[in-house]
Amino acid sequence: MTDDRLRMTPGPTEVPAAVRERMSEPTPNPDVEPEFFEFYRDLTAKLEAIYGDDDIAILGGEGILGLEAAVASLVEPDDRVLCIANGLYGEGFADFVEMADGEAVVCDAPWDEPLDLESIESRLEEGSFDAATMVHCETPTGVLNDIEPVLEALDEHDVISVVDAVSSLGGVSVPTDRIDVCLGASQKCFSAPPGLTVCSVSDRAWRKIESFETDSLYTDLEPWRDAADEEWFPYTHLVSNLYGLDAAIDLLLEEGLESVFERHEVAAARCRERATELGLSLYPDEARSSPTVTALEVDGRAAALRETLADEHDIVLATGLGDLEDDILRIGHTGHNARVNRVDRTMDALAAVLE
Repeated sequence: MTDDRLRMTPGPTEVPAAVRERMSEPTPNPDVEPEFFEFYRDLTAKLEAIYGDDDIAILGGEGILGLEAAVASLVEPDDRVLCIANGLYGEGFADFVEMADGEAVVCDAPWDEPLDLESIESRLEEGSFDAATMVHCETPTGVLNDIEPVLEALDEHDVISVVDAVSSLGGVSVPTDRIDVCLGASQKCFSAPPGLTVCSVSDRAWRKIESFETDSLYTDLEPWRDAADEEWFPYTHLVSNLYGLDAAIDLLLEEGLESVFERHEVAAARCRERATELGLSLYPDEARSSPTVTALEVDGRAAALRETLADEHDIVLATGLGDLEDDILRIGHTGHNARVNRVDRTMDALAAVLE
């Protein structure tokens, strides 16, 4: 079956043919066959080229699993967690903290403004925190946060950092060497199907994780520290998804990280140039927009535009989320779709619909 539909959403993204083909290969039993454990170790070694030297774990579950697992594994009852936010997912970390019976202290800023470094530093001076959470790229608004000054402030106060880099890792430079738990997912810049969480864990984070027992199995990171070496996983792993991720990482590394980052920058610039020509405004502004997603202000027309683009042009885009659901139209030049010809096809269609 031929599928000519172009899915320019900020995740899940288009899956290349090489990834789909790899997923069709016969699969070993991941619980008992040694070759699977060897394959898993090789895959985490490849991910180290993207993440750095911290331990890598790949969990069987969509990216939200990583956010919940990080909090469930690090936060014990009455721990204080600074939830730094200027968007939907940053605010959502507080829910996971409360589920773990921790105390969530939210330090938020408006969705169209930067993280409030002055307020963050003030909170850190006022009281001690066991961990802090934040988002690198807020996918619902396309905001790319400057997190390095925040990470520096957290280090000065010996606070463990948890960063959602789900929609930036593999498409944008992420300061992984400064982050204790850095969360990614298969379906964004890696351009593999949804179903896997990838995360790096620092030695400082492991010490905290191993200091107490959680009430969860599926969201507990502790068993993953030595799982590959001991050839035992806490649950049966998603072999075909892992094969797909392996093929996707091969494509990324063959291209080279710097080339991948540049490709995202070029595609983003083209998208925003075309949007300006159409008289559309960026949300929030170009200086803080991510190379992986462009959010356009359309004031109450997002759902109608998305429907028309899909029906008449076979192009799928995303609307906003939360209060901005019908006011923002999002174009994902993410992963495999970060290519000028795909951006041009999308913007040609959008121009036709707007006319």
